[in-house]
Amino acid sequence: MVRDIALVLTAALAGGGLARLAGQPLFVGYVLGGLLISPFTPGPAIRDVAAFATLAEIGVVLVMFSVGIELSLHEVTRLGRPALLGAPAVMGLLIGATVPAGALLGWPVGQALVVGVVISVASTMVVAKLLTERGETHAPHARVALATALMEDLVVVVLIALLMALAGGDARPGAVARGLGRAVLVLAPLLVLASRAVPVLLARVARTRNTELFLLVALLIAIGAAALAQAVGLSLALGAFVGGLVISESPLTHDVLARVLPVRDLFAALFFVSVGTLLQPQVLATRPADLALLLALIVGGKLGLRLGVLRLFGYPWTTAALASAHLAQTGEFSFVLAQMALGAGLLPEPLYQSLLAASLLSILVAAVLAQVGHRWLEEPAAPPRPAPADDESRPQVVICGFGRVGSAVAEALEAFRVPYTAVDLDRAVIDALRERGVPCVFGDAASETVLRRAGAAHARLAVVALPDPERARVAVRGLKEINPSLTVLARAPHPQDRPVLAAAGASEVIQPEFEAAQTLLRHGLETLGIPHERVKAYMEQQRAVESGRPGPVGAGQLLAVRVVPVGPGAWRDRSLRQSRIRERTGAWVLAVRRRDGGVVVNPPPDTVLWEGDEVTVVGLPEQVDLFEELNRQ
Repeated sequence: MVRDIALVLTAALAGGGLARLAGQPLFVGYVLGGLLISPFTPGPAIRDVAAFATLAEIGVVLVMFSVGIELSLHEVTRLGRPALLGAPAVMGLLIGATVPAGALLGWPVGQALVVGVVISVASTMVVAKLLTERGETHAPHARVALATALMEDLVVVVLIALLMALAGGDARPGAVARGLGRAVLVLAPLLVLASRAVPVLLARVARTRNTELFLLVALLIAIGAAALAQAVGLSLALGAFVGGLVISESPLTHDVLARVLPVRDLFAALFFVSVGTLLQPQVLATRPADLALLLALIVGGKLGLRLGVLRLFGYPWTTAALASAHLAQTGEFSFVLAQMALGAGLLPEPLYQSLLAASLLSILVAAVLAQVGHRWLEEPAAPPRPAPADDESRPQVVICGFGRVGSAVAEALEAFRVPYTAVDLDRAVIDALRERGVPCVFGDAASETVLRRAGAAHARLAVVALPDPERARVAVRGLKEINPSLTVLARAPHPQDRPVLAAAGASEVIQPEFEAAQTLLRHGLETLGIPHERVKAYMEQQRAVESGRPGPVGAGQLLAVRVVPVGPGAWRDRSLRQSRIRERTGAWVLAVRRRDGGVVVNPPPDTVLWEGDEVTVVGLPEQVDLFEELNRQ
């Protein structure tokens, strides 16, 4: 057994490393690594495949548990109609299309339905990877693709119930509905009870500051929910998913996920390696028609159906085509569903083999489709008029993001006849700029290639007005790497993004809400007759504090900056959102230093304060005093 474990880990490491070098998702490498140690291929092979099948089940449980944690139910309603309605519609159409297509090769109706269920889910992991590599996770087509993939993950719960109904020999809609109804009747009370007890339990364990206990409790919730679901005749994966949902709204969600992810990734790797050990290349060679039909359904069927549905929702061809290309694949959940179907006797071994191979190939094809789509649709936009030969033809300013802020900056530059180039991911914006003859580039400003095309190497100024803080950070860093002498002005979407953008190289960081408050403050105080010099001194101190440079507190300064250890009072074991410190005291938290030495500057609202943390508090002296008083109570 020890030899087998060493062999599996070696295969996972080798396959994952090769996938990384090839720019493919890691699970593709894990499956190929499993193929190398399979009993069906030459070379070293594991001896106890059944034992690793059990470990693989734990991988499925942890994957579904983490999906449940990451899925916030109230966020689902914000996905929009193309995801909420379009994703299930495309999945249903694809399942329906699989039946007549499978009949061409003699598949029974039940088998064809199972195949349709398995291939109907696109891989969120693959979509996210393809978009992240191009730095375009907030492009219009990216938002559609990610929202659709997330909705499909949620629909997996329904698909599991459908597979259970098929395993029972009844594929009628009534049987599927009864299966779903039974799952709701069993799991809904559990969800209500657990949602009240689990957060209390997690909070108590978290107070111990013992990471081992915290991890054990998180794993107990995942595996316990899965075991309970299995005990009442439901799916392990369904129970684990519900277990994740129980704590998805807890303030400790991120802590749970951080502890579980390394364990999940280990067991998920074992799952995908075990899938690879079951792959039989010799079977694939005897059924090329199955493989060809499956690829046609996954790539061609999904691409055509998705494109049509998105067009019906009014999306332009560019957005619809790019989103459809990213979703024309299947991935990790298809492997999970396929193995469930194989274990339930719903799929014959040869068709299962073809499904695994088609899923792997579809990922490679989708990556090529996305790349080709960008090459066709992302050509640089140049001004239609001939450019003069002198240096004035070069843009002096690069504007990254042409929304409300970027377009306002551009309007001022045009008023002063300053040449600029705009970079944006909205095709409609780029087309409108082209009509006006404005130099522009369609692409993501987080991409170095796009920045170079926009002329960042020769520009004097760059304005980064991107709504996504991570893309803004990458764009600032890329601009400074291309042109170290470039002055970069960046917009910080949130207060906590200011130090991040400054560290990335921004010359000045503007936070709109803070600037608006400063302007209102200046006009308001001067209207009330406060001397201009006192107003200016207060505002300068407030700006220094917000920038993370509070400096020493002098006698003439109005704001107090104090470091306060979190005590047993009102703030302990509560998030900043729950504590409402600003509303209750008037002071605000500038930074949190954890007991282990970590520092959170401009902490987000979901930051939980633990006893022993040190909190840097800013406010009027009496406000900071009130904060300390409540901290002690």
